[in-house]
Amino acid sequence: MALSRRTFSALAGSTALGLALGGSNCSRASSAYAARSAPTGPAPSPPGVDGQRHTVGYDRYSLLVDGKRLVVWSGEMHPFRLPSPSLWRDVLQKMRAHGYNAVSIYVAWNYHSPAPGTYDFTGVRDLDLFLRMAAETGLYVILRPGPYINAEVDGGGFPGWLTVTKGSARTADPTYLSYADEWLTQVNRIARRHLFTHGTGTILLYQIENEYDSHVDEATGRTYMSHLYRKVRADGIDVPLFHNDKGRNGYWIPGSFDTGGDSGGWLYGFDGYPSPAHTPPDWGHFGAGGATGGATASPGTPGFVPEFGGGWFDPWGGAWFSGKGYAESRRTRDAAYERRFYLTNLANGITLHNVYMTFGGTSWGWLPAPVVYTSYDYGAAIDEARNVGEKIQPMHQLGHLLQRVPDFAKLDRAADVKAEGLRVYHLTNPDTGAHVYVARNDGTGPVTAALPTDAGDLRITVPAKDARLLTTGLALGRRKLKWSTAQPMLCLTAGRQDIAVFTGRRGDMVQLVLDCPAEPNVTRLDPEAAWVYDRGELHVSVPLGQGGLTRVLVRRGGSDTPLLLLFADDATSARLFPYDTPSGTLLVYGPALLRHAELRGSKAHLTGDVIGETAVEVWGPRGIRRVAWNGRALPTRVTASDSLMTTAMLPGVAEVRLPELGGWRMRTENPEAGPGFDDSRWKRADKSSSYSTTPVPAGQPVLFADDYGFHYGDVWYRGTFDDTRGVEEVSLAYSSGTQGLLMAWLDGEPLGTHRLPVPDVDTTIRKGTWAQTAVFPVRGALRSPGRHVLSVLVRRMQHDEDGKALDTHKAARGLTAVTFKGASPKVRWRIQGACAPDPVRGPLNNGGLYGERQGWHLPGFHDHGWEPVVFPRTERRQGVTWYRTRFRLSVPRDIDASVGLTLQDDPYRAYRAQIFLNGWNLGQYINNVGPQHTFVLPNGILRTRGTNTLALAVLSEFTTLSGPGSVRLTLLGSTSGGVPVKPV
Repeated sequence: MALSRRTFSALAGSTALGLALGGSNCSRASSAYAARSAPTGPAPSPPGVDGQRHTVGYDRYSLLVDGKRLVVWSGEMHPFRLPSPSLWRDVLQKMRAHGYNAVSIYVAWNYHSPAPGTYDFTGVRDLDLFLRMAAETGLYVILRPGPYINAEVDGGGFPGWLTVTKGSARTADPTYLSYADEWLTQVNRIARRHLFTHGTGTILLYQIENEYDSHVDEATGRTYMSHLYRKVRADGIDVPLFHNDKGRNGYWIPGSFDTGGDSGGWLYGFDGYPSPAHTPPDWGHFGAGGATGGATASPGTPGFVPEFGGGWFDPWGGAWFSGKGYAESRRTRDAAYERRFYLTNLANGITLHNVYMTFGGTSWGWLPAPVVYTSYDYGAAIDEARNVGEKIQPMHQLGHLLQRVPDFAKLDRAADVKAEGLRVYHLTNPDTGAHVYVARNDGTGPVTAALPTDAGDLRITVPAKDARLLTTGLALGRRKLKWSTAQPMLCLTAGRQDIAVFTGRRGDMVQLVLDCPAEPNVTRLDPEAAWVYDRGELHVSVPLGQGGLTRVLVRRGGSDTPLLLLFADDATSARLFPYDTPSGTLLVYGPALLRHAELRGSKAHLTGDVIGETAVEVWGPRGIRRVAWNGRALPTRVTASDSLMTTAMLPGVAEVRLPELGGWRMRTENPEAGPGFDDSRWKRADKSSSYSTTPVPAGQPVLFADDYGFHYGDVWYRGTFDDTRGVEEVSLAYSSGTQGLLMAWLDGEPLGTHRLPVPDVDTTIRKGTWAQTAVFPVRGALRSPGRHVLSVLVRRMQHDEDGKALDTHKAARGLTAVTFKGASPKVRWRIQGACAPDPVRGPLNNGGLYGERQGWHLPGFHDHGWEPVVFPRTERRQGVTWYRTRFRLSVPRDIDASVGLTLQDDPYRAYRAQIFLNGWNLGQYINNVGPQHTFVLPNGILRTRGTNTLALAVLSEFTTLSGPGSVRLTLLGSTSGGVPVKPV
């Protein structure tokens, strides 16, 4: 169904084709003209809510926003992985400050829908609030609501209740489509209020499905994609749509499915997660393309990677490639990796680039898919505790470069260039004549070579497994760069001068040459710099890393606009923050973060973060004479570079003291194991058929937890039967996901514990079963006539993802079959899992442990009658023991402290703990598996100025002594500043 009105312009092919369906011929013509005549000029202003209509078009080079070229430099974050809405703003502001102009987000169906027809977008699930924050921060939004998202979340984002519905997911099955439409209706009702095209928000692009490659050549796949496309358009979403191809396969290019006559507005995108050990692939317009094409499969649309690895997820310890913790991911995919791979993408014509992840966050509660543990840090540039690491430096430099130097939005491949030991890419802007060179070193040692350029040979050194970007003929305000051995980071006008920033590695000797027909007046404002004028060229040399920022001022006198050259090593560059205001552009140097800038009269009001003692330097519009930092006026002086410099240093961060955790109380549970437990209110497990992909054993009832409405967390079974005489063994088949756990009792006596080991990658993982059978002998003392009760607790590790569209998310969880050796008693089964979904924390917070059903995890529960206990603790017991304590924090209001909970014990001890803070299920610790030992406690859930309740539900396997051992609070980072945080 085509829309009656559209406000985007879709441009395709070698000539830009403007399109604005509906409306007048005049509006159609004006859109086309704006697209065709798009200049290489200033990029669009930062987006916001302005109430004006906007066009979003594209050609083969880039997006065109209101006729201006836009390079999208986006970072992925997931609001559902940070269950404290106040902190969304913190991460968004960090992204904007460090060069990102867009944020990409998945919207997880399971997070918002506890039951068919029930949807919750309130509290921590407030999508509307997140979209408002993104607009207020000045970031475009790439919205990705699926219906399937993958994302290493339970069921790939499908809600648990979908596992027990008729029909095949991710196909044109009418039952599935009815549910998918219902989900998209709910999301799009919110999304259309935030469309950039309408001036009411900043949603720039919208993704349909994700990595859908199983039915590409089948009618069912084309029908499915067509249905989703038409549904989204019918819901009023008029920005360009796209799909994320799982690799450069050329799947779902424009024209590959029926859009109902709605031609245009569809982008081809693909993802890439190359290993650090691999040579960066040529995946864009200018690469070889390979047999399957890659971005070259769609030559009329810009190069687009909706996901490119900003790290990698980590599996449970001992998994098929052995989880080593995110420090390993951060080490192997470091800043040099980013330069080598991302610069290659840029050199291949990628102008829409999304880094997955930029902030990973936490797969709290029962959110994680079986393949990952609680932390989703991802080795990202902003870590799980919201600390900005060294990996931000190349992102900061490239992001600001692509926003502030418009030449990079339109590049053609130029003549091949060779330099010994290096892979060199050469591009040029056909409008400005600027040349771009990417020199990449894939070797294991540094390479020094002569790089031929249009301005002559440049001698450069590229470290091992690294890359450099160089430019010639680049406009720097009103002057022109002839060449430089340093990478440009930005060029802007602040007040009465142009400012250009160049960056490189610490210890580099930077050479830069400006075209100057007449000898300029040059002022060396910092002693490290040297310069010489020779026959129309100004030569400047600066050693980087000798003392922070190095400044060189170039002017000719009279009415000439000065050019201020700033040179920074990587660490220094990440403390330079441009900021556009209605009164002009600011450039701020010094703090760890600039969150916001506002000009009121002659005063610049700045807010941000400080980690160590620092001064603040501000370049801005004329008339700015005073500076306030976080509401406090600062004394300043005017410098020779026409900046305002604070004369008093901002202090570093005050010490944050965390209390020791004591006052623990404990209580054992699992009364369900006892023969006298009243299970009369439990559901009867007596169904005979299921929509699961797991077969129902012949002659047995359905025991799958999902079929009885228990989709998340632990589930209990009690089977009652008469006469155990002759029973020698009981076999309990179960399916749980890797690291799943089963405990069994007969008449209250432990039969034993079984943990699902990590399966072989070529069998269990690919089949998506994650199932085994636990066999327990039955001792002679338990063989007798009369009533007997078999009690079984199954710890599920959530539903499989459905990456191949084979309904693997419907694989059973919980018990699947129960058989006996020596006799065949008839068993009557009852089942119990989580109670009703938590109305605040959502359906993924709670499981079916007795303590959870009784509220033992909640802060208001009275535990005064529990037994006092101290850690470390050792016991040998099969079952569940709860531990609770309270602690108070008094973090100063002006400090943003990130706090974690660290658990450690003898790694041989087989037990696990579910961690609850103030009622929120913040993760699962498995002592003898790992690798995670520290769990982030998000501010807002954590009361940094108040009392907190901590509860641990410990499942002991009986095979070894169990703890807990050491349990302590850990300071993960602190800054002076932060954002106001509301309690969740």
